[in-house]
Amino acid sequence: MTPEAPGPEGTRPTPPRRRPGGRTARIRTQVLDAVLAELGEHGYDGLSMDAVAARAGVHRTTVYRRWVDVGGLLADVLDAASDDDWQPPDTGSLEGDLAALNQEIQAALIAQPPIVAALIAASFRSEKAAHAQQRLWEDRYARCEITVSRAVRRGELSPHTDARRLLIAATAPLYHQLVLLRTPPDPHLPGHAARTVALAAAAGAFTESPHTNSN
Repeated sequence: MTPEAPGPEGTRPTPPRRRPGGRTARIRTQVLDAVLAELGEHGYDGLSMDAVAARAGVHRTTVYRRWVDVGGLLADVLDAASDDDWQPPDTGSLEGDLAALNQEIQAALIAQPPIVAALIAASFRSEKAAHAQQRLWEDRYARCEITVSRAVRRGELSPHTDARRLLIAATAPLYHQLVLLRTPPDPHLPGHAARTVALAAAAGAFTESPHTNSN
């Protein structure tokens, strides 16, 4: 996932990074805000180190020294998204939780300027951004697994439910329709996708059978 897309984006791969304070933190914030603004307005092909430096009001040598290239900027934007305290919604039911999660994802994907879509597209053009995007998705999926854990505790799901498979199935329609097919947003899609997966999950579609030792 992306900075504005708090979807499942597994276990957090690394502990939270300690970020510097004071002037260094202020410069980082200015630069990363500038990256998002430039990316949203001009896309990956229009993103440059000099334009980011100018927009951030930071000397270009500072930007080159710390981030090296556009890939480094994009990777830091994506890594910064994992430094928040976002948690998935708790509505009291699996279907409700998934629907609320999907609503958040859809809102982020259709927001203007299209920063989230631009970041996803940029991850296919930059190896550094691709690795950072993968880290962000792992972080988001890890946080969202509590949605399935709550459903298990409520008796809605089997304790052998594969949380990752369920979450991917629930959220994938949003990305498929809005990012791949670029269809107009459907206000019913978040709830419909959630309902479909909740029913399938209750029927055991995402249940892993415990391995039986045949020896």
